[in-house]
Amino acid sequence: MAVLTADPALSGEEAGADCLLSPVTPSQWKTAVRWGLQELARLAPGRAVEVRVPPAGAVQILGGTVHRRGTPPAVVEMSMEAFVALAGGVVSWTDLSEGVAHTATGKRLILDASGERADLSHLFPLI
Repeated sequence: MAVLTADPALSGEEAGADCLLSPVTPSQWKTAVRWGLQELARLAPGRAVEVRVPPAGAVQILGGTVHRRGTPPAVVEMSMEAFVALAGGVVSWTDLSEGVAHTATGKRLILDASGERADLSHLFPLI
């Protein structure tokens, strides 16, 4: 089972004991997610799949279908913790999709992927 050691819901002091290096602020979590979303858009340009990581952001990726309004044909949504763990190679796409990845505090990391081409395992890890 994969485990993420930091949690963006914790304050810097609360997270200190669980972090590998130093406490991570909510602002730093959002910055990490936004970088990852930009990297996804660079690696897989297009508008066929929307990747949502609330509240940090969303991006449309992968070519093929042209999507202009409403919900795209495929949507992938996950928490900031799940996205950072996936981008950094701490957890795998399979672990997330099967629901076996957790934070150090026991919170399950969730991936919700639906629609054609919603399996993005080939794009991760980003670093």
